[in-house]
Amino acid sequence: MTYDYIITGAGPAGCVLANRLTEDPAVTVLLIEAGGSDWNPLFHMPAGFAKMTKGVASWGWETVPQKHMKGRVLRYTQAKVIGGGSSINAQLYTRGNAADYDLWASEDGCAGWDYRSILPYFKRAEDNQRFADDYHSYGGPLGVSMPVSALPICDAYIRAGQELGIPYNHDFNGRQQAGVGFYQLTQRNRRRSSASLSYLSPIRHRKNLTVKLGARVTRIVLEGRRAVGVEVVTSGGSEIIRAEREVLVTSGAIGSPKLLQQSGIGPADHLTSVGVKVSHDLPGVGSNLQDHLDLFVISECTGDHTYDGVARLHRTLWAGLQYVLFRSGPVASSLFETGGFWYADPDARSPDIQFHLGLGSGIEAGVEKLKNAGVTLNSAYLHPRSRGTVRLSSSDPAAAPLIDPNYWSDPHDRTMSLEGLRIAREIFQQAALKPYILAERLPGPKVNTEEELFDYGCANAKTDHHPVGTCRMGTDPMAVVGLDLKVHGLEGLRVCDSSVMPRVPSCNTNAPTIMVGEKAADIIRNRDPLPPTIFSHERNDARPRARADIR
Repeated sequence: MTYDYIITGAGPAGCVLANRLTEDPAVTVLLIEAGGSDWNPLFHMPAGFAKMTKGVASWGWETVPQKHMKGRVLRYTQAKVIGGGSSINAQLYTRGNAADYDLWASEDGCAGWDYRSILPYFKRAEDNQRFADDYHSYGGPLGVSMPVSALPICDAYIRAGQELGIPYNHDFNGRQQAGVGFYQLTQRNRRRSSASLSYLSPIRHRKNLTVKLGARVTRIVLEGRRAVGVEVVTSGGSEIIRAEREVLVTSGAIGSPKLLQQSGIGPADHLTSVGVKVSHDLPGVGSNLQDHLDLFVISECTGDHTYDGVARLHRTLWAGLQYVLFRSGPVASSLFETGGFWYADPDARSPDIQFHLGLGSGIEAGVEKLKNAGVTLNSAYLHPRSRGTVRLSSSDPAAAPLIDPNYWSDPHDRTMSLEGLRIAREIFQQAALKPYILAERLPGPKVNTEEELFDYGCANAKTDHHPVGTCRMGTDPMAVVGLDLKVHGLEGLRVCDSSVMPRVPSCNTNAPTIMVGEKAADIIRNRDPLPPTIFSHERNDARPRARADIR
């Protein structure tokens, strides 16, 4: 069988491309996904996220030992299901800071990817429940709404942040990113609005779209310098499927460089060392890996102020019934509904710390669960200078990749991460939270020195699941794709997902990845880009006047 376009993964960007490209009935598209369907109700219930980081629908990968974190090996959850990360994440809809994208254009050589140019693609994707202004729109495929089951401790957290000098912000995706407040969520009608449900389900009837699940793309087939198809392995064996126009790689920041390298596209010395025949020496493939590293504070509550108690059988049954009947209660919560953006470095170009308030303890894999009710505050450093790699462990396509985020290889990242952790601890110590918080349990009151905090971070830090950059866009020798997302030196091949981002945005990466898919669709179809946004005002993020303001 031959198709015009073959898309190599049904994550957020892949679903967007499948939708937009098949708008033309004359174009045939094959969307291939290694994982299965999202039939399980856990994929659609907002609180189902708590199960997802614990092994449901993931590849089961981990990092190599992190040499700047005492050899720690971290669990590295990457989705293996239709919808990709959008089907298993905490549903936080954040876009990052305008400065992120302006730096893509001004410092990373990515003209046309500045904030004013990409904002229209965020808006085209969006169906916002509440906002319609310079920054938001409605009527798009992706449902975006406000939390419906916020607990009183959420408001107390927002007051605590203000007591520490962090202003309230009603819209992290609007005129200002800095502040504390409620997150917007990728939900519609109190159900998860994944890329699968929002972009793919409404158009599955299109005759020019074929979706192939449980199929792993093992290599891109090249004839000379042109990609002409892919090799796919299923339970029934392997086959070659040809693409008349292009192969579009959307396997994610780990999967995309892995697939290119399996296909002989990448750094020649590395490919040779693992027994892969070099088809195209492209040294940047798999380099420039960036991620947000997460440190957290867990405190014990004075009472049943979070959702920890729902784990008891009778309360679990009641919560399920409440959700089925009324679409409310614990199951309607993403469990991370409030948070904020602030400064570990008061002189940073834009907020460099992101907070997520977790309505319980042990919500995510690898995080300790308290015996009594607890509450968690995650702190992630947003501007990492450390750069890592994705490499093959062998020539076997089924082998797990060598994932090395190289966390804290730049000492600045460690310093800022620990400062973010200190600010999180101070938020929990404010008067507004005293009725809710009994005592800090992790790191614990005895952990205070730089070395003690470093040891705590090495033992407990986790990924925030935001890898990007491993097929970097640009024009320099280490760039993998051009500004049109075509792989340098090859024809008929583009990469169109988070791996093309030259630097990680200051936020959760689902919405930026969908934006990349939206813009890529116009580029592929040779359409004029959407007109850049023209503002009638200046964006100006609040910032601390002095370090004492955040102490």
